[in-house]
Amino acid sequence: MIGPLRFLARFQREIMAAKQARSRKTSVDAEDDYTAADIEVLEGLEPVRRRPGMYIGGTDEKALHHLFAEVIDNSMDEAVAGHASWITVHLDAEGYLAVSDNGRGIPVDAHPKFKNKSALEVIMTTLHAGGKFDGKAYSTSGGLHGVGVSVVNALSEICEVEVARGKQLYRMVFSRGAPEGKLQKLGSIMNRRGTTIRFKPDDKIFGANTRFKPARLLKMARSKAYLFGGVEIRWTCDSEVITDDTPTEAVFHFPGGLSDYLKESTTGHTMVTKDLFSGRIDKEGGHGSVEWALGWTASHDGFVNSYCNTIPTPDGGTHELGLRSALTKGLKAYGEMVGNKKAAQITGDDVFGTAAAMLSVFIREPEFQGQTKDKLATLEAGRIVENTVRDAFDHWLVNSPQQAGKLLEWNIEQAEYRLKRRAERDISRQSATRKLRLPGKLVDCASKSKQGTEIFIVEGDSAGGSAKQARAPKTQAVLPLRGKILNVANATSAKLAQNQMLSDLIQSLGCGIGKHFSINDLRYERVIIMTDADVDGAHIASLLITFFYQEMPELIEKGHLYMAVPPLFKMTQGTKTLYARDDAERVRILDSGEFKANQKIEIGRFKGLGEMNAKQLKVTAMDPEHRAMLRIELGDGDRSEIGRAVNALMGSKPEARFKFIQERAAFAESLDI
Repeated sequence: MIGPLRFLARFQREIMAAKQARSRKTSVDAEDDYTAADIEVLEGLEPVRRRPGMYIGGTDEKALHHLFAEVIDNSMDEAVAGHASWITVHLDAEGYLAVSDNGRGIPVDAHPKFKNKSALEVIMTTLHAGGKFDGKAYSTSGGLHGVGVSVVNALSEICEVEVARGKQLYRMVFSRGAPEGKLQKLGSIMNRRGTTIRFKPDDKIFGANTRFKPARLLKMARSKAYLFGGVEIRWTCDSEVITDDTPTEAVFHFPGGLSDYLKESTTGHTMVTKDLFSGRIDKEGGHGSVEWALGWTASHDGFVNSYCNTIPTPDGGTHELGLRSALTKGLKAYGEMVGNKKAAQITGDDVFGTAAAMLSVFIREPEFQGQTKDKLATLEAGRIVENTVRDAFDHWLVNSPQQAGKLLEWNIEQAEYRLKRRAERDISRQSATRKLRLPGKLVDCASKSKQGTEIFIVEGDSAGGSAKQARAPKTQAVLPLRGKILNVANATSAKLAQNQMLSDLIQSLGCGIGKHFSINDLRYERVIIMTDADVDGAHIASLLITFFYQEMPELIEKGHLYMAVPPLFKMTQGTKTLYARDDAERVRILDSGEFKANQKIEIGRFKGLGEMNAKQLKVTAMDPEHRAMLRIELGDGDRSEIGRAVNALMGSKPEARFKFIQERAAFAESLDI
């Protein structure tokens, strides 16, 4: 007899042997099915159409606009090399995008390797074909791999190329990468040279609903003009494709280069130093050129926009690391020179955290990560930038001691804040029950969860008293502010830090400001401004909204900021009471028949929230079932345009405010203001 365990073991072995036999048979059958006929060879531009993501990163809107970048980069290379002085960009109603320049023009003579093809056809239909490999045609260029314009051709339904060269005009048309015919010689021309590439992206690749965005193209074209002050870029667009305020015509020419770019980008920001730190140094032969512009913002998060050979590098790279190292070492060395021992604790994160920086380098044969060139990998670029910027930064600090002192103190503050936050995190890890230090005037809610909670920012102690009695203690908190807060649009960071009312407000919300803002640390789901329904109340609300926009913009973007709409009038007839928030609503209610016509109506005007008793305030402004509230939103406009508007209305220049109001007088009248 065989035991049950031995029987099961033998049974399992037999099953495994049978499976292995079947597996061997399946493998042999599979080998017979897989032959040389299954090996597919993709030729010409077919690999691009099969796998566009390998060449432009995908088929979404970003990838679509990368096609424009590839074409304009070729024209920019001509400009940087000194062969072109202008570039035109035109988007038409049919979806065609055309880029022209007055450079040398793509060569049209027969290619020595392909006797029956012109150089133009080879460039447009062959991957890794171009004039940027040996450095003879271009000392520096954005194109490296010779695939850019051929990829554009492959992914276009139609691509037309016109070349004016040697006083002759040539034209060639392609469809989805393939020539529609031979190169045409159209005849003699005078006073014209250069290349025009006009193309329409293929709907089969990008989808019928993916179209060029005029505003995005305009921004890309403008940035190119900033990067090379010697070029003029002319933009035109058919009005049919514009859905916003993008102009149909514009000319970009910025001799100031990156300094002009940074000044525009920081409009409305409070800067630590009055002057920008900027410069440009060209190495011998034009190789290794570096241009930079930097400022430090006290009111917004910092940003770094970097470029290599006019190519944007949004993921940074070695040139950014060189800049970071130069600034950090330079500032620490200056602190040591003036005897400030605290400077030793400054790190690159402190210096770069609030820096508004523009950096552009031109180098030979740069190395990028990926075809889309989002990150520079050339080690030599980091060394060039660090050495170049460090020398200039040392001179700038020594020659501007007042600004250098402000910058040093600012970065020491950033370092101390960083160390303080790290210490707080260490403490919170040790004790999860650490209590918050909250302002004494804050009447907090009882709920431990943020969900459903609200904080009412009210005007004065009197209104605060009524609000405290009217609130729902579990979910509603009240913070009274005394008088008008600081106008942060024209105040220094030092004044902001010293203002007790703003300090109480920041502490109460718990989420920090500026660079240190964290939406996850916000202690309430809704932040509600509740001021009197009069001119002074509107002014206080405007100051608070300006503060939140400048120091906590994400609070608005995420939909957490509201305004209560308390009534201005109380109307009573017998036992019936109605409230009106302004004169217009009072008239509407009186004309609506809500009250009996033959009886007296008592109309009272509230001078402020403090005149309301707790019941009235609760019903009209605090009870979610009966109140009216407005959510503060930024809208769909350009953020830089919003910043300029805030700066005009709340800034220190009354003439700018007067001009802004004059230009919008009709709008004010339409609101019955």
